[in-house]
Amino acid sequence: MGRYDLSEAEWRLIAPLLPDKPRGVARVDDRRVINGIFYVLRTGSPWRDLPERYGPYTTVYNRYNRWAKAGVWVRMFEALAARSPQSMHLIDSSIIRAHQHAAGAKRGVRITIGRSRGGLSTKIHAVVDQDGLPVRLLLSAGQASDMGAVPQLLAGLPTPRTVVADRGYDSNAVLELITQSGAQPSIPSCSRRVVRRSIDPAIYRQRNLVERFFCKLKQFRRVATRFDKLARNFLAAVALASTRLWLRAYESTP
Repeated sequence: MGRYDLSEAEWRLIAPLLPDKPRGVARVDDRRVINGIFYVLRTGSPWRDLPERYGPYTTVYNRYNRWAKAGVWVRMFEALAARSPQSMHLIDSSIIRAHQHAAGAKRGVRITIGRSRGGLSTKIHAVVDQDGLPVRLLLSAGQASDMGAVPQLLAGLPTPRTVVADRGYDSNAVLELITQSGAQPSIPSCSRRVVRRSIDPAIYRQRNLVERFFCKLKQFRRVATRFDKLARNFLAAVALASTRLWLRAYESTP
């Protein structure tokens, strides 16, 4: 088994989440193909340099691209994340530099690449739970506002007891959205506030969980730097990396 290949326990968790094989059409071994995809995501290797043990790189890439277009990878992540009790939500974002290969997509397709201080970039917005595992992922252009992503980030998720974020999310609209959902915001007041809110320091310290999530996510080199031209394909990479974090968490649970 290769260094980045799925273990038996991990495979048993995701195998039921894969699409059914079409009738009359032989599909290349799913596990070998997915192992090849994880190899590329983890190492940052070009698809053409995929080791032969995973089969033709065209087969592996085409599956990755086709299932990204069909939303398979995102649904797989969401199915695993749905098992979380989500007693706490922690929100943050991280800017990802876009490689020159990520530029040049055809007009009319969604790319979510913008220009921020570091050049062309994409921003990953995430909600993690009380264990630091992701439950919602969202992409935007690198210069986009963090606060503007909050409604979409929280929409449809179970209501937690507390929503934790840094002072960059301190706005009346965000606070109202959280309190109206029935949760308690734990967001420090920004410097513009005349009247400062008090927050529980012990709860706010849990914010390091979302920071640690992004550190783990960026161990996947195809996430730490964006090479994909299309937003859907880069979101698939982020979702697959997050899926791997969930698989490891389940595997280590007694």
